[in-house]
Amino acid sequence: MWGETGSAWGWGMGFGMIGMVLFWILIIFGIVVLVRRVSGSSASSDPSASKTALGMLNEGYARGDIDQ
Repeated sequence: MWGETGSAWGWGMGFGMIGMVLFWILIIFGIVVLVRRVSGSSASSDPSASKTALGMLNEGYARGDIDQ
């Protein structure tokens, strides 16, 4: 009786370990995504936040807001 189920334990434990590894990978991935959203990643996605002073002057000059 024990000999018949012994081979099944090998497959079951293998799939269990794979499942556990995938579970922890998903948990860590979720934490990383959450930390990136909460931290300053939203500021880097805002294109107006990365404008330089010279770029803003050039845009204002092109619109006609300022002159030389």
